[in-house]
Amino acid sequence: MEDTAHPLLRSYGRIKSRPIKPRQAALVETLLPQIRAPQAPFDPADLMPGAEEVWLEIGFGGGEHMASQAARAPNVLIIGCEPFLNGVASAVRHVDEQGLKNVRIKDGDARELIGHLPDACLNRVFILFPDPWPKARHHKRRIVQPEVLADLARVMKPGGKLRFATDVAGYADWALERVLASPDFKWAAERADDWRVPPADHITTRYEEKRLGDCEPVFFDFERV
Repeated sequence: MEDTAHPLLRSYGRIKSRPIKPRQAALVETLLPQIRAPQAPFDPADLMPGAEEVWLEIGFGGGEHMASQAARAPNVLIIGCEPFLNGVASAVRHVDEQGLKNVRIKDGDARELIGHLPDACLNRVFILFPDPWPKARHHKRRIVQPEVLADLARVMKPGGKLRFATDVAGYADWALERVLASPDFKWAAERADDWRVPPADHITTRYEEKRLGDCEPVFFDFERV
């Protein structure tokens, strides 16, 4: 939980850029309140009774990956977190157009939501192409930090999967070093293709196709010990 005397450093930049399109803005007003994740402690099982699994995507961008995964797995509840308002508006549009009933959205900091979750409730967590905060003085703002990994370990079930992807070489090294230092996760990769080749269930987004980083995308799949 956030210490009000020492508030969390923001792990994201601006929260809005261009004006939100009228149709998306209307959905933010009408649909988002219906699918917004609770703002207080809650049990995901209450959001979708009968869900076979619960997945969390931290920083879903425009929501393409989240919506596509939800469409593939209608019996899985997917909770997505994104502070960027334009991304939230885009995601709500995807939910509406695809008629998805298994998505809940937290429009804000994922760390706040994680603090509201009960122990061992998540089967999967995605952190895909997060803000790399490339300047050394800003590295403390990267979402992959020991304390965040500890929080994720608390809310993930044993055997749960954590996927981290980036196209920034320095962030790949940073994340791998910190996850491997955690006693709560293990990396089962045995050869380069295990992290250089997109996993079979990965969904490529328009953002990923832009290749804005300095290396080819890498995909690290870790398991909750």
